[in-house]
Amino acid sequence: MITSIQVMGSGCPTCKKLFELTKQAAEELNLTIEVEYVSDIQKIIDMGMLSSPVLVINGQAVLAGQIPSVDKLKQIIGENNDPWKNDAFQGCSCAGHC
Repeated sequence: MITSIQVMGSGCPTCKKLFELTKQAAEELNLTIEVEYVSDIQKIIDMGMLSSPVLVINGQAVLAGQIPSVDKLKQIIGENNDPWKNDAFQGCSCAGHC
């Protein structure tokens, strides 16, 4: 389940475009979570990213240096919205399939 969505970038037009498209994708998916824009370059570097913008879902970089379509963003968000990917299920002996 998604608990946070961030777009990290320097503030350039490309980074802002990914932010706008990500907000649109989240809205079209009826997510109630707010998409956050982070312009702290040190945070991007700390994540090991060499290019921006970076799409971060639940603290994990899932896309970097690209501006995909809204449909592709919806797919990426959907793939990361699986409740079985939640860390709370990781310790279960059934590997999250209970």
